[in-house]
Amino acid sequence: MSYQNANEPVCSGADGAIELVIEPREKDLGGFSVRRVLPARERRMVGPFVFFDHMGPAEFPPGEGVQVRPHPHIGLATVTYLFEGEIMHRDSLGFVQPIRAGAVNLMTAGRGIVHSERAGDDLDTTSRLHGIQSWMALPLDLEEREPDFAHYPAADLPLLERDGASVRVIMGSAFGQASPVRADAPTLYLECRLAAGGRLRLPRDTDELAVYVVDGEVGIGGRDFSGGQMAVACPGAALELAAAADCRVMVIGGTSLGQRHIWWNFVSSSKERIEQAKQDWRDGRFAPVPGDDEFIPLPD
Repeated sequence: MSYQNANEPVCSGADGAIELVIEPREKDLGGFSVRRVLPARERRMVGPFVFFDHMGPAEFPPGEGVQVRPHPHIGLATVTYLFEGEIMHRDSLGFVQPIRAGAVNLMTAGRGIVHSERAGDDLDTTSRLHGIQSWMALPLDLEEREPDFAHYPAADLPLLERDGASVRVIMGSAFGQASPVRADAPTLYLECRLAAGGRLRLPRDTDELAVYVVDGEVGIGGRDFSGGQMAVACPGAALELAAAADCRVMVIGGTSLGQRHIWWNFVSSSKERIEQAKQDWRDGRFAPVPGDDEFIPLPD
């Protein structure tokens, strides 16, 4: 399957701020559902973001939890960010790293990596999970870079108060603060929390920008949005958030990287490279995950 940004519609209306609105699709991951926002039929990418999943909020009884078996990736970087809960990451480079609320796990697949994501230390208790997992395409000259993994504790990410809003800078720079999380292309990724009545004008120094409402209600560009909706900004438009109720939103954006193809967990500018990745997985040429040897066959 090939994904790329659809032709941009003409921005019109009194506000001239919102290009389109994306409604998520429910996806069952086997006992656990997510709301998939990107890629969408209306819009395949926003800046380098080629995939955007809203996980939960979900509650698991003791002995149950997220269990994503080892699976491969190429040509992308995954960013896992939780509001609540814990996930244990393991990968073929030998990294074992739990992620908790406010921290970032950044895994760069490059030429190829395998990882699993399973319940953490809260498996034996009633547990909750809520967060965002996104994929970012890599620039053409870095698609085949060496794979890598990095963990950034919550305390390392800038957290600031501005105009009554709480803003965490997950990637990129905003309001004079820069995140330490490595970005291979110009990227903006923020978590913004506003109390009812709060307002926040977003920085606009990126090519593309979108706002996803995690929960609550917020006005953007003179239109009202609620949890589960993504508003994609018109080119060059400056957006202001106006909270109608307590809300949490994610701001994503950055430089457009052009066309990308997606098949299963593989992202590439080349269809032929994806075919090669399929064959490599069938033939066992990806490195295994130490201590987690379950296998997921290629989808039909």
